Amino acid sequence: MRQLNNTGDISIFAISGSHTVLLNMDVKNGKEKGLLGFAIKRMDITEDESVWLKGFLTFEINASSHFPGVLVSTWENPVQDFNWGDYTVKPNHNYIYTIVPVYGIPGSLIHDKGISVAISTEDDKRGAHSVLFNCGIAGSQAYARKFGDLSPDQVGAPAFKWLSRGLEEALLEFIRQAEGKGWSLYASVYEFDYIPVLEEFKKAIDRGVDVRILFDNKEKGPGAENRTAMENTGIDQKKYTIPRNANPSYISHNKFILLLKDGKPLQVWTGSTNITKGGIYGHSNVGHIIRIEEVADAYYLYWKMISGDPEAKELRPFNDKISPFPREDAPRAYIYPVFSPRSSLEALEWYAKKMEAAKTSVFLTAAFGINEHFQSVLEKDKPYLRYILLDKPGEGLEIIKRDQDNMITIGRRLDSNKLEHWLNDKWKEEKLTGFNKHVQYIHTKYMLIDPLGDDPMLITGSANFSINSTKNNDENMVIIRGDKYVMDMYLGEFMRIFDHLRFRSKIETLRTRYMKGTGPSLNLAPDDSWTKEFFTPGHPKEKQKLLFRGY
Repeated sequence: MRQLNNTGDISIFAISGSHTVLLNMDVKNGKEKGLLGFAIKRMDITEDESVWLKGFLTFEINASSHFPGVLVSTWENPVQDFNWGDYTVKPNHNYIYTIVPVYGIPGSLIHDKGISVAISTEDDKRGAHSVLFNCGIAGSQAYARKFGDLSPDQVGAPAFKWLSRGLEEALLEFIRQAEGKGWSLYASVYEFDYIPVLEEFKKAIDRGVDVRILFDNKEKGPGAENRTAMENTGIDQKKYTIPRNANPSYISHNKFILLLKDGKPLQVWTGSTNITKGGIYGHSNVGHIIRIEEVADAYYLYWKMISGDPEAKELRPFNDKISPFPREDAPRAYIYPVFSPRSSLEALEWYAKKMEAAKTSVFLTAAFGINEHFQSVLEKDKPYLRYILLDKPGEGLEIIKRDQDNMITIGRRLDSNKLEHWLNDKWKEEKLTGFNKHVQYIHTKYMLIDPLGDDPMLITGSANFSINSTKNNDENMVIIRGDKYVMDMYLGEFMRIFDHLRFRSKIETLRTRYMKGTGPSLNLAPDDSWTKEFFTPGHPKEKQKLLFRGY
């Protein structure tokens, strides 16, 4: 949902997902003079609760009362940004946000007349699409405040529920929809060893559901772990599973489950989430339920083909035929599944072409670096911002960083081994779950093109935007065009993770300057100097302000 309120002197544009609300402020030229920031009030109409939202940074005059990891009210320490996210909202709730411009001087603030906007968060359990992101940021101040330095295993259920953020619950509920005889669950999975989910499949088997689990059985991959987990949960592998053995150099990287009734495909669960502890509770992942029968039909056709354990040379022309790319004259609203392996790199070329044709913005996540097709686009100067969220640095990064409009951030946490005592003056040390071996932060694979424009597009699924994921591996992606509801769900979650990691990048940069004796301040600016870049034509901050302001 999107809501705009504009008085002329000040505006607020709110964009809601199910667990996120992006708040985007702007003021008329001249009103930034003397502006110290914005105080933000949230009224939860659904639960009759009102609170001034909190942040981390304080004015220097208030710094002595700020304890590590403790949030402070924006009434006394306003937000010095024109884009801010509230990532503590609940699905299917009604909210009113009031934005109050703050003037004066620190210690003697003047709160101007505010402006309000009413907005509802989305219901993540109904509709054609349900989009479920896990927390994905175990290394966070929020986790440290709630659970200290204890691991999730030490804390138990409360930590796991917080880290799941509804992802595990939605996955289990998806499986439970298959009530008994006449229902079917057909899965294609890569890593499949998280016992509670496997137990849910076993319960489905016990109540008469037709269950078929196609799994990667490669010895160099997760095959042994998958077999052991199914054996430990009592799943008869001869009756209910299909090992994917062909193409030993490639991987069966899908993560989807089909729900059928009387042989008719109804829904599909897809996305980036492996059925593992780390997939659900560790690095960032998405589960995407699509309740569109035509899409489920396409997945079923693909599933039936790969269930025969075909060689890639047989599967490639089949996938090319059943999942062609949309024609250029296709309607401006559609949803197209794309299955791999394919005969050529047409998929990467098509995605890169759409990235190249963007008019207002691009948002990309990548766990394993940026492929050459995308690099060639990102090297070109564009007048708009392109946001790139990476798990770790990769080849080509230094080249695309040369364009200041490529907004790049990489997985990080606040680590006392790097930041030493300087960290502990302001924040608590952050730790990861330890559940993930290779990808620690970003495991999602999606791209948003012009999500706030008139012709938005989302590409999402299991494929890592790589040559292997296109030509060799079993993969599935979905192209969704023109659906602003879905775009807002993904955009809010992208900015949640991006803002989280960008802040940690900034802290490391400031610490480096501090060690060189240049004396950076981590306090709020005592005047309106913080606004300068937001009103400098062509500056990335000015471009972001304009992109998100809603008019």
